[in-house]
Formats: sequence, C-alpha cells, structure tokens
Amino acid sequence: MTKQNTTNKQKVLHPITRLIIGGAQENTMLTADYLDQEKWQVDVLSGIQTGSEGSIIDEVCNRNIPLILEPLLVREIHPVKDFLAFFRLIRLMKRHKYHIVHTHSSKAGIIGRWAAWAAGIPVIIHTVHGWGHHDHQHLLVRKFYILLEKITLKITDQLIAVSEKNIFKGVDDGIGQLKNYSVIRSGIELERFGHPLVDKQTMRNQLGLPSDAIIIGTVTRLSSQKAPLDFIQAATILAQKLKKVYFVVVGDGPLRDAVVKKAKANKIDKKIILTGLRRDIPELMNCFDIFVLSSLWEGLPRVIPQAMASGLPVIATAIDGSAEIIQHERNGLLVPPGKPACIANAVMKILNSPDLGNKLTEEAYKSINEYSAQKMVERIEKLYIRLIQIKPNKR
Repeated sequence: MTKQNTTNKQKVLHPITRLIIGGAQENTMLTADYLDQEKWQVDVLSGIQTGSEGSIIDEVCNRNIPLILEPLLVREIHPVKDFLAFFRLIRLMKRHKYHIVHTHSSKAGIIGRWAAWAAGIPVIIHTVHGWGHHDHQHLLVRKFYILLEKITLKITDQLIAVSEKNIFKGVDDGIGQLKNYSVIRSGIELERFGHPLVDKQTMRNQLGLPSDAIIIGTVTRLSSQKAPLDFIQAATILAQKLKKVYFVVVGDGPLRDAVVKKAKANKIDKKIILTGLRRDIPELMNCFDIFVLSSLWEGLPRVIPQAMASGLPVIATAIDGSAEIIQHERNGLLVPPGKPACIANAVMKILNSPDLGNKLTEEAYKSINEYSAQKMVERIEKLYIRLIQIKPNKR
C-alpha cells in the first residue's frame, strides 16, 4: 500500500544511489515520510545495491513511501550503466511530470540532476550530505569530482548543505557562492532516543557485558572514512589503563575483517563486541557510558545528536559537521582526526572528572532540538515553496 496521490499535489522525486543504513539515506527517508501528504506527492528512487552496510529498503516500504528501484543506478563509475540509467531517469521524470527533483549522494546527484534538466523539471535541488571529494583522494580524482560539481551546479536551483562547514568547503573548492547554498541540518527522530524500549541492564545482558563495566561505544560504518581501526587502537590504549572496560562497535562494512584482525593482534578481542548491523540504536546507546566517533571526514554525522539525546558524553574528531555540532568542552570533546591516543586521553578525561561528563551531557541535551526531523522537513518545505513560486510548473 502506498500513500494516496491527488492531482493538486506538487510531485517530488528524491533520487539516491543506494538505500543502505546511513545518514544520507535516513535523511531522505524521513524527508519523504514527514512532508505533508496533503500538499506533496513524494517518491524515492534508488539503485538496488546494498552490501555489508545493510539496507533500509524494507523500512522505506513499511513507511508507505512510494519507492522506485532502478537497477542500472550503481555506486561505481560504469559508463554503460550510467548512460542507460541517465536516459531511463529522463523517461521516468517526463512520465511522472515531477515539479521538483531533489537528489542525494554523489552519483545520483550528478546523473539525477542532469536527467531532471533534460526532462525539463522546473526545480532541481541537491543535498550535500558530505562532498564526494575529500583530501584523502588522489589529486586527479578529487579535481575530477570538483569539476563535475561545478558544471552540474549550473543547472541546480539550490544546494542544501547539512552543515556550514560543507558550504565553506564547497565555496573554497570553487563550487558556487554562498547564495547557491542553504543550510538545513540533517534531522533525526529525537523521540526515539533517550526513551529505550529495553532497559540498560537487559541490553548489557544480551551483549554479554558486566553490569559494572565501563562501556565505550560507537555506531559507525566499518569503512576507511570512519577510521574504525583508530577506534580499536584507542581501545587498546584504554584496555591497558582500565580493568573493567569493554568496547561496543555497532555497524558493518568492508573493514570488518581488518577490525577483527587488529583487535586480535592487539590482544583485546575479548574486550570488543561487534554487533553487526542493528536498528535498535537507542537501546544499544542506552547501555554505553561514553560515545566515540573516530571519522576522518563527515557531512553531518547524525549519530552525534542521537548519542546526545541518549544522554551520553560524546567524543568526536574535529572534522566537518562533527566540529559544528560539538563545542569543545561545552557539549562534547573534540580530538584531532587520525590520533587514537587523543581519543583515549579524552575518554580518561571524562572518566576522571564525573562533573565534566555531567556538564557535557546537560549542555548537549539543550541543543539537540536543532536536529529534529520535524524541523528539518519544515525548512525543506519552505525551500520547496520558495523555489516553486520562482519557477512555477507551467505544464
């Protein structure tokens, strides 16, 4: 069963490359779900690839969001599939007569916007959940992605950035000017966090964790971007200092085997719990004592406000959107990226100063309403209305 459509609704398509478990994907799903059904007919289009990062395709369907799966839309560069996907998207957009195409993720962002332009879609928007180019890429690859974004901006009515730092990065790289961007922070369903359906002790029992242990947790994708090996190295340092400490890693990804191997090599594999992919994040966070995010680059990591809403002191690397959410030593602690020893030192700082931990969680809780899904969608809807007034549908 899908949400009902009527002819007086504005039609919106949200193309995204993959519906894996991730911030961009959940942002897209919540936008489609929370937009007023009396005003908007919202479809989501995605490729079918998932992999070790898991899938939210079933969740999208369970929310009765109309979903179009396009098997030719793939993450990797594939000239034949990309070419065919481009023309299939043009045909789809023309057939459904969308007024707005709002793209997400790098691949769908490029192909989807050019397909929308070719199909004559009045309003074209792209959300930057984190740029596809970054400092850890080969210089030529990075320059190629920047060039694509510069060219595609010419047919884009507005870029949405989930953090101000993404805007500054884009402008510094020559991708438009400040007027081309709007900041709309990625929202979460705040009511789910801090109100777990399973109590702390029950969840610890399920994970095989002692009730009196210190639990340091992370919720992340096991990929190079998230630097999970840095988390393991920090855990190694902490395990040498603390007797009853355990580490919970929620998530999966291509570096899972490397994480297991490093934990064994460092002789802390008995202290590490790898839960794999889970959707009961509020319940898992409830059994943590401290939350850590060790990423090398980010857009705006939704797990940080989730951890804050769960009442956890947060330690994160001082990069991109993370440094925008966290004000150092006010509502969390920031550490340099790629420095596991600094993560360990920050954990010890909180453990050695309960007053600091309490202050961080109290201040963090005051700021989390900025990251509610309702507020995010209200701002997106205002942007839609403004752009529609500028570029009304004449078809």
